[in-house]
Amino acid sequence: MTTDVHQLDDGAWISVNDSREVNVSDLWLLAKSDFCDCAPTDFLAEGFVETGIDPPNIQAKIAGRCITCGTEGVTNWLTVGRVIEPESGEFYGVVQDSVHIPEK
Repeated sequence: MTTDVHQLDDGAWISVNDSREVNVSDLWLLAKSDFCDCAPTDFLAEGFVETGIDPPNIQAKIAGRCITCGTEGVTNWLTVGRVIEPESGEFYGVVQDSVHIPEK
């Protein structure tokens, strides 16, 4: 079975297998970022720019801003969740309160 991933509502949601799973307006703690020097970066997600799949990971590039310094930017790829068993299509979201490391 394939995993279907889409952006909905002008980048406000990520849909996985026709179910709204991840929304914006959440605060992500990034260990580092390419758009500001704050470490860690308290990143306010404002919109999903791009989505992708690197099985079993569902990933996204997210536009937003650092709430410490105000710099705006787009993250590199962040894992937003996983579909561990493609047969069931069950999605497991990441714990957004934990520290995340964007991938190149």
